[in-house]
Amino acid sequence: MEPEIKPSGGEISVLKLIGTSGAPIFGRLLLDKIDDAENTEFVETLNDLIAMNYVIANRVGLPSVEDVEKSFFRGNPTHSRDVRGAMNPGKKREEQRRGRGRRG
Repeated sequence: MEPEIKPSGGEISVLKLIGTSGAPIFGRLLLDKIDDAENTEFVETLNDLIAMNYVIANRVGLPSVEDVEKSFFRGNPTHSRDVRGAMNPGKKREEQRRGRGRRG
């Protein structure tokens, strides 16, 4: 069994923007969806997710907002089930409860 992932609130927000389907999204579109005041924090969080291999990018290092604009991103399909479970922990609990049905 793989270790359970526990992303922070900022990481969950970025993962929801990118999605878990594996479809690419352009960095310019991501930046349009966030506030200008959060750009630096967004770039740091995005780099963390890339380092943890939850997000795949066409560029290795993204030190600035301009680099993010010129890149595209997608959720790593290898981790999509774990990431979806981490984004919706209540749903995971429901599935576990459903599995504890009566014997008989």
